Amino acid sequence: MTSYLIGLIGSGIGPSLSPPLHEREAAHHGLRYVYRLLDTDRLGDDAGELLRTARRFGYDGLNITHPCKQAVIPHLDELSPDAAMLGAVNTVVFDGERAVGHNTDWTGFAESFTRGLPGAPTRHVVQLGAGGAGAAVGHALLTLGADVLTVVDADPGRAAALADRLAERHGAGRVRQGRTADLPALLEGADGLLHATPTGMAHHPGMPLPAELLRPELWVADIVYRPLETELLKQARALGCRTLDGGGMVVFQAAHAFRLFTGRTPDAERMLAHLTDLTD
Repeated sequence: MTSYLIGLIGSGIGPSLSPPLHEREAAHHGLRYVYRLLDTDRLGDDAGELLRTARRFGYDGLNITHPCKQAVIPHLDELSPDAAMLGAVNTVVFDGERAVGHNTDWTGFAESFTRGLPGAPTRHVVQLGAGGAGAAVGHALLTLGADVLTVVDADPGRAAALADRLAERHGAGRVRQGRTADLPALLEGADGLLHATPTGMAHHPGMPLPAELLRPELWVADIVYRPLETELLKQARALGCRTLDGGGMVVFQAAHAFRLFTGRTPDAERMLAHLTDLTD
């Protein structure tokens, strides 16, 4: 029986559903598949050292999550074109002596958005968060045809850097930086709000913006999936907004990573059913 040892590097990852999602799918393929959590809160926050240790211990690959998606890059031997353009890695495959970084977050979000918010207008989308996940989901929306994406982050320099990087790929007229202070005006004229910060996670409860800035005409997408119903989505649904939780993204990015790790084609519908079972 073919066997795989996979890990997840990140902070506060105890509630992660990646281990059972991967292991259950692997069982359907007749694979011996062990998925371990490498939590930086317990093991130290040196992502490079954790990556080197995993390689020495015979891991076949790693998933990377907050806050290590950018910090891990200097410790890799090669990046896929998408990971290089985005400056963010969520999947590392150990290929012989080489550690190769990939990004399946953007394809995972694109698939989730297409399925979960069909026909949603994207003339102007406001995105909160310019970290590694923000880079991926912003690229996904622009690839899907969003006319204008405004990136807002608590760190204006990070927002500006991501806006520049995305504009280089998608066109200067389609991406701009926004300021937190301008959120009321930005959201007043937006079709959608895309939330890509850790706020709302089990370790970071709360709202990423004042609830009074939401309005029923706005669709709201959140990349957080533990819990599936964040406070942001709860408030948005109460107003009548169309919403998208982070469950689809986590499943589809996991499915795409599983293919990179094993060469096998996963059944995404089965993995979605696994997610429903795990979160009920």
